[in-house]
Amino acid sequence: MSENTPQNVEQLSVNTIRTLAIDAVQAANSGHPGAPLGAAPMAYVVWQKFLRFNPQHPEWPARDRFVLSAGHASMLIYSLLHLTGYPEMTLDDLKNFRQWGYHTPGHPEFFHTKGLDATTGPLGQGAAMTVGMAMAEQFLAAKYNREGFPIFDNYTYSILGDGDLQEGINHESAALAGHLKLGKLIWLHDDNSVQLDTATLKAESEDTAARFRAYGWEVLRVQDGNNLAEIGAAVQQAQENKDQPTLIQVKTVIGFGSPRAGTSKAHGEPLGEEGVAETKKALGWEYPPFTVPDEVRQHMDAAQRGQGFEDAWNKLMDEYRASFPELGKEVDAVLAREVPANLAEILPSYEVGGKAMATRNASGEVINALAKVLPTLMGGSADLSGSTKTTIKDGGEFLPGSYQGRNVYFGVREFGMAAAGNGLSLYGGVRPLVGTFAVFADYLKPAFRLSAIQMQPVTYVLTHDSIGLGEDGPTHQPVDQLAMLRSVPGAHVIRPADANETAAAWAMALEYDKGPTALILSRQDLPILPRNHAGVKKGAYVVKDTDSTSGEGAQVILIASGSEVSLALDSADALAREGVNARVVSMPCMEVFRAQDQAYRDSVLTPGTKRVAIEALAKMPWYEWVGSGGAIIGMDTFGASAPAKVLFEKFGFSVENVVKTVKGIL
Repeated sequence: MSENTPQNVEQLSVNTIRTLAIDAVQAANSGHPGAPLGAAPMAYVVWQKFLRFNPQHPEWPARDRFVLSAGHASMLIYSLLHLTGYPEMTLDDLKNFRQWGYHTPGHPEFFHTKGLDATTGPLGQGAAMTVGMAMAEQFLAAKYNREGFPIFDNYTYSILGDGDLQEGINHESAALAGHLKLGKLIWLHDDNSVQLDTATLKAESEDTAARFRAYGWEVLRVQDGNNLAEIGAAVQQAQENKDQPTLIQVKTVIGFGSPRAGTSKAHGEPLGEEGVAETKKALGWEYPPFTVPDEVRQHMDAAQRGQGFEDAWNKLMDEYRASFPELGKEVDAVLAREVPANLAEILPSYEVGGKAMATRNASGEVINALAKVLPTLMGGSADLSGSTKTTIKDGGEFLPGSYQGRNVYFGVREFGMAAAGNGLSLYGGVRPLVGTFAVFADYLKPAFRLSAIQMQPVTYVLTHDSIGLGEDGPTHQPVDQLAMLRSVPGAHVIRPADANETAAAWAMALEYDKGPTALILSRQDLPILPRNHAGVKKGAYVVKDTDSTSGEGAQVILIASGSEVSLALDSADALAREGVNARVVSMPCMEVFRAQDQAYRDSVLTPGTKRVAIEALAKMPWYEWVGSGGAIIGMDTFGASAPAKVLFEKFGFSVENVVKTVKGIL
């Protein structure tokens, strides 16, 4: 485009998006200018002509969802947020891209910037989360919509790049979306044939369109990524197909208009002052840096139409509440993520001396008790629901044509499942649970990390929790996974010692809304301990103390989690017979205990008392609690294939070894 070519307001708007992006990247002297230059037209079309949102109320529940999966192109969405009228996205924020204290971090951060629907950057995960969002819309619509009252009725969009499509999670999530026939899910592929290192042809030769058609998607092609009418027609066609998700392949030029156009050099570094000037000349842009022409600001400001969308929905909701008062109350409650005030009474309770029970089985009973009072508790397992006990009885199956079902068959897709769980949670109104064996946390860890970064209360049901798994051997025994999960900031990892602690752990998961909870559950049966919800909810508590009548305090504190708490209790009895006073502490959740005040922590782990930690997992997390004078009975190696009782004996998880270890430090 010549610098003298007149621009209509649409083209001027597209170029405003482009120039704001390259100006911000240049000012920061870091960032990714290539994708915003190429993808600006498709982003403009979606936001200006199709997306329903309200800049004055970014959390409006009925809005369409938009996720920039290619999160490195963050200036694309920041420019759109500013131009469409989000109050917190000021021009000053754009000028301070990637700087401390502004709403424009290097990659989009959900809780940091109003108007975003997800945190993105790790390629593949943004689009994968939109699958969960589309599932949530279908689930809530099937459950609550009534004739004439489409209170849940929105589309979910994502712009993704070639790198997103190459990630393994893309295959998992796209296959699941196609199988579920999520017809209101629309992905726009920024098809520029270039990635960071090189042209894509050096890394792949697949037929992406054929792959998606094989998954059950509709695939559309826009040959000219600058043709706004062609892009709009494709989005319109995608909206009209309610039986299939749609991939729109938009042929673009990375770094469009710049001297580096069409090359990998346009991907991830500023254009330089000279490059910015040449790009603006090619675009016919004659304004100073960070300029928004008045006609563009007026054209793209979405405040009035956005408020109109929300006002219409609010009116519909008022009529819905009047016509269906009980349903109206329920919808309001689920959108507010309300938890029953009498949660402790709802949860199952187990009597000491009762039949021993695996904590995975107890969790299954708790899930079904909670399902009766939490109507949007839903989710499933990665082809292990029979083993993880995540099935909601009489909850129905989430399948095409029965989207009101609460049990999801994710298939053997741990990463895609966890990303969908994030999307279900981000959508709002849904309380997702996802399950697999604890060892396969390796496969879903990146999504667990994003659960924490986004502060999403997704509950991860991770069973078969230690070498106690037994005969399946070291490939299935999660020796090292808990240390990994415990290292994630903001996550709660809870390993309950019995059925009563499991019930309390579920209450903790539901009440914690600042991040994910991983419930680490046993395959083997464990004895029932006295119910102490208050103690569990503080992360650690005294299960058994010394005999106060003797007048002597504890000489040693045995700290354990999960199945090893029972071992600690038996060991304390054995030590008592040898004249050693031992206190037993159950520590189901290190993160919660760490957050207690010093007085409580000292009341449980009395300063100056020797400590021995017992857990059939990696030792690393326990050094914080035993100190330099203590000891840890844990795993320094992988496990082995044998019955659980044999493994515990061979690896030192026996009363004899605990007694020996205690005597060694005393």
